[in-house]
Amino acid sequence: MKKEIHPNYRMVVFRDTASGVMFLTRSTIATKEKVTYEDGNEYPVYDLEISSSTHPFFTGKQKLVDTAGRVERFNKKYNIKN
Repeated sequence: MKKEIHPNYRMVVFRDTASGVMFLTRSTIATKEKVTYEDGNEYPVYDLEISSSTHPFFTGKQKLVDTAGRVERFNKKYNIKN
């Protein structure tokens, strides 16, 4: 393998911000924060809005995620009164 042309491939924690569930896996994603994982070691962390622990397809529950007032903007745009 040639040196200095490959990204940094390391263990990274992916944290679901909606549920707080954390997954440890290998990744090349760039992160600035670190978190202590269940095993007591410190790893870089990347926050996710939705993962398999909160996605309706995997949970079987419909959950409204209103990011930055999407519903209100839609209602205003189409003049919908609730």
